[in-house]
Amino acid sequence: MGSKNKLKRFKENETFSNVYQPKRDILVNSEYELKGHWRTTVFNNNNPIILELGCGKGEYSVALARKYPDKNFVGIDIKGARFWRGAKTAIEENISNVAFLRMQIELIEYAFAEHEVDEIWITFPDPQIKYKRTKHRMTNTDFLNKYRRVLKPDGIVNLKTDSEFMHGYTLGLLHGAGHDVLYANHDVYKQEGSPEDVTAIQTFYESQYLEQNKPITYIRFKIN
Repeated sequence: MGSKNKLKRFKENETFSNVYQPKRDILVNSEYELKGHWRTTVFNNNNPIILELGCGKGEYSVALARKYPDKNFVGIDIKGARFWRGAKTAIEENISNVAFLRMQIELIEYAFAEHEVDEIWITFPDPQIKYKRTKHRMTNTDFLNKYRRVLKPDGIVNLKTDSEFMHGYTLGLLHGAGHDVLYANHDVYKQEGSPEDVTAIQTFYESQYLEQNKPITYIRFKIN
């Protein structure tokens, strides 16, 4: 994407009513105004809140919001030029139960209050295979602890990835730490009984992986 196009998207994001872009220092050094108030201030209802972490173009968040009008969705990504597409689609289609937050995922506790979130989706994260980069892996122990604090006590986490490595790493970590693995499948499109939300919705990159016959893996779990 050219820098001109990126700039145009950044500018357009600033005009979108469903996009929130708090500065890092405001998040970290003061109480963020939406923390604990997403239902009342953003969505004007008391419905469950579901996050998509690393939402990319926002296809998953928008598709889930279309499917579940009685739930609220927040797509989170640091790359605003990417989720511009999802935010624009939601406005064009008048989908009011989805919003987008430009933020680094490690700051999640600064943006959401304890137990404010019902469910988390992690879709096709960078597996960070190099050993020295495990601290950035989105299902490592530090991240799971952050998720646990913002999730309700019975909150669910979904991991969908094309990376067998990420799938195996996460399963091993979950079993080792005594977390509750509710469902695991290393090829959701080949095995029967896969949850519909996992196979009915595809991201742009996912459809490319499927064309290459790459298996798509999925884990649904609770953090104890």
